[in-house]
Amino acid sequence: MDSGRSRTPRTGAAARSHRAARAAGTARAPRTARAPRTARLAALAAAGLLATVVPSAQSAAAATPVPRIDLTVLVVDDGGSAVDAITAELEGSGVPYRTLDLADPNRPVLTAGFLSDSVDGRPRAKYQGVVLPYESVFGPDSAEQAALVAYERGFGIPQVDAYTWAHPGVGLDYTSDGGWSGVLDGATGHVTAAGQAGPFRDLRGPVVFEDNDPGVSESYGYAGRPRAGFTSYLDMPAADGGRISLIGEYAHDGRRELVVTFAYNRHQRQFRALARGIVEWLTQGVHLGQSRNYLSVHVDDVLAPDARWDPARNCTPGDLDCPGGDGEAGDNPVRMTAADATYAAAWQQSAGFRLDLVYNGGQGEQWRTEHGGTDPLATRLIADRAQYRWINHTYTHPFLGCVQDATTVPWSCAKDTTGATKWVTRSEISAQIRDNLDWATGKGIAVDRTELVTGEHSGLKTLPQQPADNPNLAGALADNGVKWTASDNSREPAQRMVGTGYGAAKTVPRHPMNVYYNVGTAAEMADEYNWIYTSRADGGSGLCEDNPSSTCLPAPLDTATGYASHIVPQEARTALTHVMGNDPRPHYVHQSNLAEDRLLYPVLDRVLADYRALYAANTPLVNPSQKDTGTELDRRAAWDRALDAGQVTAYRIGATVTVKAPSGVAVPLTAPEGTRKQLLLGTAVFGTAYAGTRSAWSTPELLQSAITLKLPAS
Repeated sequence: MDSGRSRTPRTGAAARSHRAARAAGTARAPRTARAPRTARLAALAAAGLLATVVPSAQSAAAATPVPRIDLTVLVVDDGGSAVDAITAELEGSGVPYRTLDLADPNRPVLTAGFLSDSVDGRPRAKYQGVVLPYESVFGPDSAEQAALVAYERGFGIPQVDAYTWAHPGVGLDYTSDGGWSGVLDGATGHVTAAGQAGPFRDLRGPVVFEDNDPGVSESYGYAGRPRAGFTSYLDMPAADGGRISLIGEYAHDGRRELVVTFAYNRHQRQFRALARGIVEWLTQGVHLGQSRNYLSVHVDDVLAPDARWDPARNCTPGDLDCPGGDGEAGDNPVRMTAADATYAAAWQQSAGFRLDLVYNGGQGEQWRTEHGGTDPLATRLIADRAQYRWINHTYTHPFLGCVQDATTVPWSCAKDTTGATKWVTRSEISAQIRDNLDWATGKGIAVDRTELVTGEHSGLKTLPQQPADNPNLAGALADNGVKWTASDNSREPAQRMVGTGYGAAKTVPRHPMNVYYNVGTAAEMADEYNWIYTSRADGGSGLCEDNPSSTCLPAPLDTATGYASHIVPQEARTALTHVMGNDPRPHYVHQSNLAEDRLLYPVLDRVLADYRALYAANTPLVNPSQKDTGTELDRRAAWDRALDAGQVTAYRIGATVTVKAPSGVAVPLTAPEGTRKQLLLGTAVFGTAYAGTRSAWSTPELLQSAITLKLPAS
């Protein structure tokens, strides 16, 4: 049913219409980066997964049954970055959609039959909303455009114009009539009162357009004065003191369009801030899927010392890849003090944010033994134990994969006399897990035994040296009741099982933050950063030159100021992008980042400040545990499989929403405040409040085969 998604140039009436639109506004083309894309196959449409909207006045007035509107979205794709961005938001939040690829010569023709039919004598709209590259992509006088207009009028289906220009055809004056067009890098858009009361009620504002590189135009746009029927949701000031629109709703001829007049891609912060609201407008707040803003930070190696970067040798003594390395922390390690622990507890209180301490009890005991039998750091952390979440990081942090042969750089897996790989044994792995749990229990520290972070994510495959998991790992995890073990998202972004069979553990991918484990000061951080990200000609390693996906710094950072001026804003921006992308994966750093110059706090302070300046109080950060993250990823995977297999049916008839999914598959659902869930007897409030809506993972109630929601009267 779905057409392919290969990109080809526009031809025919659609191309002429688009070129004419560009010429009437400005000759300058939008400059946005292309982003990779994924697409949901059309099995959804076959299963009846189609969209939900409020019936129009015309359909309500007819003496026919109230129409059924299936809960899915139609995406008409021209290969551009704007449609790709909206598609990515639908995909990431679990909203089913069908793609119509304009570049495919064999694509289905958009007709009345493609868009609607009847089920059991009831009219059915197959799509609850339509995403177009721009308002007349099929050609203003084409049969396909006429079919789409009739469909949207007849069923009250909203349409998003993903990226267009300011002109009367979309309810705006030309930019030459008091408007503006040009590069938007660094510009500020303001969410209007109508936007905050409507689809963008999750935002406090303002929305600042990215300006990451002064030498590159990253976003281009048109801002026009609203005409009759146009309600602006995001605007900016005009030169004469008035307001000109960047996003707004155009109601006309019995139809509603969300008009976006600036270019963007899926990764840019301005889109990420607006993405949820675009979907809420498109679906009128009733849809499959849900979205949250997540932030968890794991602090690894707590109680252990971390080896320190050597700026003279440009490596870390103690690391196996540093000549002479032996795996130990070296002579001058970085380790938190009691004062650092006191600061961490106070920071949490003032920031309103809770850290996860990923601890090595045995390393703490070894430190105590080597330092006169006392450890003020451990004493302080244990006294404040209830203020943190704690995660097992194994007792002494050994490498739990193959036995490492450190006689070469890089290391390799040791072999026995038969040439077989030597592995850390099941009993050794199990003892590391068990002993660390026992240590915490003895200190009165609450630890969830189902969660684990192995040292360096070891035991899991480590390319290129160890291409497979330690075969003893899965059994040791099962022996100790571990269900969720951390992995490195930069290596394995997808969740997977460790071992086989019912009850096997699953990975929880974590984002590494680019605040290094082996530094205690800002100067050390900048020095190592320079080594990695500057060219050989500038004294760097040249890794950036050798990696086609990376770029080199134009010049080395000043070691006195480079961390604060360059690294902090960059890392905060990256982390906030994850937060705004409905990504529950935790970020991880190390205890060294809470010591000495306390490098982590400026990054987190920036993330929290930027977040709270942008989002309203109804959209708080969600700080999930490792187990909660694992569960969320597991549910998403099951939901995606059900959608891809065409096993979900979801629709709305009037104020009633019905969803059927395979047994055992939880359904992500979003609905307006006031929605109630049908019980066997009576109803109950549906979901939890978030971003001005109600949402939840839901399953049928006792003795029910489907989920039934009762929407509030509008």
